[in-house]
Amino acid sequence: MSVGDPTSFVGPAPRPGLTRRGLLRGGIGLVGIGGLMVPGSGAYAALEAANDLVITDYRLTPPGWPAGRRLTITVIADIHAGGPNMGLARVKQVVDAGNAIGGDLIVVMGDYFATHRFITEHVSNAAWAAELARLKAPLGVYSILGNHDWWYDITGVRKALAAERIPLLENDVVHLGAPGARFWLAGLGDQLAHFIGPSRFRGEDDLPGTLAQVRTSDPVILLAHEPDIFVTVPDRVSLTIAGHTHGGQIRVPFVPPVWAPSAYGARFAYGHIVERGRHMIVSGGLGCSKVPLRLGVPPEIVRVTLGV
Repeated sequence: MSVGDPTSFVGPAPRPGLTRRGLLRGGIGLVGIGGLMVPGSGAYAALEAANDLVITDYRLTPPGWPAGRRLTITVIADIHAGGPNMGLARVKQVVDAGNAIGGDLIVVMGDYFATHRFITEHVSNAAWAAELARLKAPLGVYSILGNHDWWYDITGVRKALAAERIPLLENDVVHLGAPGARFWLAGLGDQLAHFIGPSRFRGEDDLPGTLAQVRTSDPVILLAHEPDIFVTVPDRVSLTIAGHTHGGQIRVPFVPPVWAPSAYGARFAYGHIVERGRHMIVSGGLGCSKVPLRLGVPPEIVRVTLGV
């Protein structure tokens, strides 16, 4: 368990270890939005989406992860590349910030381009993929797909990732780490890949088939774009990492998320979630869906430190 964490809680957690709002290490990052005093306004929400950037830290030793075996994971989720809030220059800043964090492993969690009706700058698949290709980590950079990738241009996204040689995990696993400190990274297919009717989808996810590829007793980290799979994740998985919800995207203090795209409402909307001894971290992500606004959930890169 992480220091100070309750043994069980449900729903969005407070931001642990929030660091460097708007200005990252070495001058990398974005200037904040100081001086604005109207947090309920659309103008504030638009600026928060476009100008803010935080690093959110989680430090934990979940069940199945050896105490003292330190691993840092940088999580970049839901870029939704496209202006006004996530133009190419902004994507470059996100990549620079991700590299500055210096994690052992970087994971990119799907939904790579914007699809809302208010796009002011189109960012091509080739352009955002070329930026992501600049990400570097000792144990590598791995990606999964999101629902928007499937719904709007799955062929283009696949080609872009392949062209930049960014490994894509779809119901696949990879064995990483030095001898004596190895672990399995599992990437799940998207759970909402195919629209089949009102509020009905058929996924590409195969959790049993994915975990069947794990051939040793080393711990497992699972990447899943949508957090809803967590209800069926077995104890064998030490940590599930998800995105998709944008943390609610527009949130007022003490009020449940206005927008939480999950069958479980706010239960899996954001943060470090512990249920029945199983751990999941849901990133608030970086970009926007439906409208280019974020309020109360600033764009974030997540840094997970295991083994502490």
